[in-house]
Amino acid sequence: MTLKIDKIDVFVVAGPDAKYKTSSHYSDLVITNTIVKIRTADGYEGFGAAISWTEGGIDKSLAESIRHLLPFLIGKSALQREEIYALMASRCVQMKLQALSPVDIALWDLVAKYANMPLYQMLGGAKSKILSYASTPFLPSIQDYIEQVQDLKNQGYKIIKFHTWCIFEKDMALVAAIDDAFKDSGLKFMMDVESAYSREEALKAAKILEKHNYLWFEAPLPDTDLDGYRDLKSRVDIPILAAGNTLLHVNQIEQGIQSKGWSSVRVDATLAGGVSQTQKIMGIAEANSMTVELQSWGYTLSQAANLHLMLAYNNSTYFEQAVPVEPLEFGALTTIRTDKEGYVHAPDSNGLGIDMDWALIEQSSSYKFTLDTTSWTE
Repeated sequence: MTLKIDKIDVFVVAGPDAKYKTSSHYSDLVITNTIVKIRTADGYEGFGAAISWTEGGIDKSLAESIRHLLPFLIGKSALQREEIYALMASRCVQMKLQALSPVDIALWDLVAKYANMPLYQMLGGAKSKILSYASTPFLPSIQDYIEQVQDLKNQGYKIIKFHTWCIFEKDMALVAAIDDAFKDSGLKFMMDVESAYSREEALKAAKILEKHNYLWFEAPLPDTDLDGYRDLKSRVDIPILAAGNTLLHVNQIEQGIQSKGWSSVRVDATLAGGVSQTQKIMGIAEANSMTVELQSWGYTLSQAANLHLMLAYNNSTYFEQAVPVEPLEFGALTTIRTDKEGYVHAPDSNGLGIDMDWALIEQSSSYKFTLDTTSWTE
C-alpha cells in the first residue's frame, strides 16, 4: 500500500517568549503548540499543528483529544484523506474539530511532499503572494500603540489590526489618537474587540470606525449572536467580521452566511478541521460571492497551513501576521515574514514548506507520545 501510515508523534511545546495578551480582560496567555508528525512506511513525513490559548500554563488537553484519534490512522494510506477524515470525525473525542485539524494538515503536508508540490499549488495555486497585515497584541497605553504603529510602518506594513482594551471608551480614544498621528500616512487599520461589546456599543463603534475608513470591524459580538450581526451589518457600511472561533462546522458556516450578518467568512484551518474542511468552507463562501479572511495567529506551522489555503483560492485578501513575530517562530527553521512591500510569499519547498528543528522540539516538549504499529511510547 502506498503511503501506509506506520508512526505518529505528538509534541506539546510552548515557546518561552510566546506570551501575548489580546485584551485587557486577560492575564498573559501561554500559547501552546501541539504538533503532530505522521510517518509512512515509504519514508514520507508530514507535520501539522494547532495552538491553544491558556492563562494557567501549558495546555495538554488538545494532545489528549488527539491521542484518541490516532489508533484509527495506523495502517491507512495518507492518500485517502477524505476517508480518514470521515473516520476520525465519527469518533467520540472531545475538542473534535480542533483535534482533527493538525492530523489532517499533517496528512496534506505529507501527500504534497509525495507529489513534489507546494501545498497551495496542489490545492489550486491562485497566487503566490498575499498582502499582510500586522496583528498587534494588547498594549498598555495609547502611546505604546502609536510607537508600535510607527515601527510597523517602518518595517513595511501597510495594514495594522489592533487588539485593544475591549472597553468601548478606551478603544474609541485609541481610534481618535491613531487618526491624529497617522491620518496622512497611507496606513489602513482594522479593529478586533474579542466579542466583548454589547449590541449598542458595537453599533456606535462601527459608525466611528467607518468614519475613519477602517477596513473592517472584527468580533464586535459573540459569534453565535447571528441576529445581532445581521442587525449591525444592515445599519453600517464598514465590513463586519465574526471572530471565527466558535462556529466552525461547515453547516454552521452555511447558516452564518445565510443569516447575512457577515461581510466575510472568518475561520482558522487549525480550528475548523484542517485543510479538508476549510477548503469546503472556502467553496461555500465563493458560491455566495464572499471572501474568507482566514486567521493565522499562531506558530509557524499554523501560519503555513492557513497561508497555503489563502494562496490556493481567489477569495482570500489578507494574511494575518502576529507581531512580534519572533516568539511564534520557536522551533521552526523556516519562517514566514512580511516583506518591505507588505506581502507574504509562498514558502519555496514542497508541502507546507516548513522545516522544523526536531531536536529543539524534542528537548522543549513538556509532553509527548508516539504511536507506531506495535505500541504507545511516552
